Amino acid sequence: MYRRSLLQRLAPSTVVVFRALQLGDMLCAVPALRALRAALPRARIALVGLPWAQQFAERFAQYVDEFIPFPGHPLLPEQPVRHELLTGFYSSLCARRFALAIQLHGNGAVSNDIVGGFGAEAMAGFCRGEPVAREHTALFTYPDTGAEPERLLSLMRQLGARADGAHLEFPLLRRDEDELDASGLRRGLQPGDYFCIHPGARQRDKCWPARHFAEVGERLAEEFGLRPVLTGSPQETDLTAEVAARMHTQQPALDAAAPISIGAMAVLMRDARLLLCNDTGVSHIAAGLKLKSVVIFSKADIARWAPLDRHAHRCIWDPGAERTAVVLQHARALLAGTAPSRQRTVGMWPYW
Repeated sequence: MYRRSLLQRLAPSTVVVFRALQLGDMLCAVPALRALRAALPRARIALVGLPWAQQFAERFAQYVDEFIPFPGHPLLPEQPVRHELLTGFYSSLCARRFALAIQLHGNGAVSNDIVGGFGAEAMAGFCRGEPVAREHTALFTYPDTGAEPERLLSLMRQLGARADGAHLEFPLLRRDEDELDASGLRRGLQPGDYFCIHPGARQRDKCWPARHFAEVGERLAEEFGLRPVLTGSPQETDLTAEVAARMHTQQPALDAAAPISIGAMAVLMRDARLLLCNDTGVSHIAAGLKLKSVVIFSKADIARWAPLDRHAHRCIWDPGAERTAVVLQHARALLAGTAPSRQRTVGMWPYW
C-alpha cells in the first residue's frame, strides 16, 4: 500500500529548521531550503542558527520567514554557550508549538536532542544507525558519502519534498551594491578586468601559503592583463598585505580586505573573471554567483565540500603546498575557457 510522506501527512503550517553553522555550511543548505519551500509554499518557516545567520535569513527571505538565534550547546564547537539565554530560548520555542521541527545539522548525535527540545508536534532529520519511523517522528540514516548539498537534499526527498536542483544561490541586494560603492573599493575597476584572490580562511591552518597565492596571481596578471584584487575580512589583512607585497605586476594588486559585509564582498567578486581561494565559505559564494574558481584543499573532505560543478570550479588537493603549477594550469584554463589537459577522478567527479 502506498504510504504518504511525512510532509503530505502533516501538511505543516509552521516549520522550524535547525542548522547552526558558518557561512559555507549554510549556503550548502540552500537547495534543501528551496525544496522545503516548494513543498510548503504557504507554511511559515523559521530558521534557528548562529547569531550571524540573521543576515543569511534576510538574504534568503524567499525560503525563510523568520530567524531565531541559537544560544549554543556545550557539545557544539561553533560558539560559546550563552547559558543565561537557554531557558528563555527553549521555553519560547515550546510555547509556539511548531507543527514540524527539522534537524538539518549533521548526523543527529547531538543535534537531535537539541531539536527534540523545541517542543514541536513532529520531528524529522538524520540519525546514526537504523532509521526511526513513528507517527510523528521520521529520522533517516545519515549519508556518509556525497556532496553536502546532496546529502541535505536527500533528507528533503525522503520527507516528500521534490528537489529543484542541487545548485547554490547567492542573491545580491541593493544594499550590497550601495555598501560597496560607499566603501570606494571598486573605484577604477571595470567588470571583467580583474580577478580575485581570497587567501584567508576561518581556520588559518587551512590556508595555502601567501607566497603561492602571490606567485600564481602574478603570473595570471601578466598573462591575461588582469588586475589582482585581494579580498578578506578585517582579521585577514595581514594575509592580504603579505600577498600584495610579494606581487610585482604592471597594475598593482588592490588590497580590498576591509570591514565590509559578506554581501558587499560578493558584489566585488561577481564582476571578477576568476576567484582563487582556499576551501572556505567564499568558494560557495562563487558557486552561487556562477563565478569560476580554483579552490585549494588541504584538510577537508573534498568530495563533501567541493562545489558540484567541477568544470567551473577546479578543486585542487594540496595538503603539502606543493602543487602551484597545477593551480596555475587550471586557473589559466578557466580564464582561457579551455578544458583541463589532465584530471584524476574519484568516483564520478573530477578532482585535480
